[in-house]
Amino acid sequence: MICNLSLLLLLLLPTLLLAASPFPHGGKGKADPQVARMSSKPGDDSSGLLSSSKRYEGSSDLVHLRYHMGPVLSSPINLYLIWYGPWPAALQAPLRDFLLSLSDPAPPPPSAAQWWSTVALYSDQTGANVSHRVAVAAEAHLPRLPRGASLSRLAVQLVIADALAAGSLPVDHGRGAYLVLTAPGVTVQDFCRAACGFHYFTFPSLVGHTLPYAWVGHSGLQCPDVCAYPFAVPTYMAGVGAMRPPNGDVGVDGMVSVLAHELAELATNPLINAWYAGEDPTAPTEIADLCEGVYGSGGGGGYTGQVSKDELGRSYNLNGRNGRRFLVQWVWSPVVKACRGPNALD
Repeated sequence: MICNLSLLLLLLLPTLLLAASPFPHGGKGKADPQVARMSSKPGDDSSGLLSSSKRYEGSSDLVHLRYHMGPVLSSPINLYLIWYGPWPAALQAPLRDFLLSLSDPAPPPPSAAQWWSTVALYSDQTGANVSHRVAVAAEAHLPRLPRGASLSRLAVQLVIADALAAGSLPVDHGRGAYLVLTAPGVTVQDFCRAACGFHYFTFPSLVGHTLPYAWVGHSGLQCPDVCAYPFAVPTYMAGVGAMRPPNGDVGVDGMVSVLAHELAELATNPLINAWYAGEDPTAPTEIADLCEGVYGSGGGGGYTGQVSKDELGRSYNLNGRNGRRFLVQWVWSPVVKACRGPNALD
């Protein structure tokens, strides 16, 4: 997850600069673990000029993505969903279908399962790769907002603690990953200003266990131009048209892409000691950060790349279960050493 300069600044950078960054993660937590792991979209704040240079499709010898000896999620992954706030079933469905599509071989290419296969290329020191098997194991619904409608970063962990304490979800060491999904209207510390989602691990002092988790918020009522790009674009991007969301909701479709970003990083760097670039483990640049804003061939420098459109003009780059289509960003491939997605033209 990343914090970067606005996309306007990116558009002004020469193309060659896109492969020239030491990947500072401006504002992404530094030594304070409660604010590590901020993920953002074009238009967010950043304290580092070159953070915007993480957006490009092409390979680069200057990308020093390294393994730091920690675990990856190599066992079959059990996802535990926490729907925080009043979530209409129609808005839940695309998010759930995306997650279920990650292990579904049935949809035609380019598929969500093929996209996840790039994430599964990453392995740990034992040679075990990120698992191809991703399941939605259980869900908890908290429509009455037990922690309020405005959450701090640490309160996100308390939401997980509540779900565990109530018995709604099990404690699943080794296989479990917990996803807190906040409903439209729920605010979270730094949401829209510096974060659209983040991932980290829970603190035993708050939750009683160390468990990898991620949070992603629905931005439709708050900041679609920041967190639902490219389905909404900032006003300063004159002449740039927004894409039509493949599932008909700007906030949900933007959320799918942020969720994909965070889940890819969670799987390859669950305890912030596995795969990342940079020397500061509290501000790592991870496999999705390197490709933020790239959705198809030719992407980079503020251009999403070549993606498909359906008969209604809705943009997508992945097929999923139940006839779903999604538009998610690419991730960095350790094999070709470039951003990669199954809709690549080469």
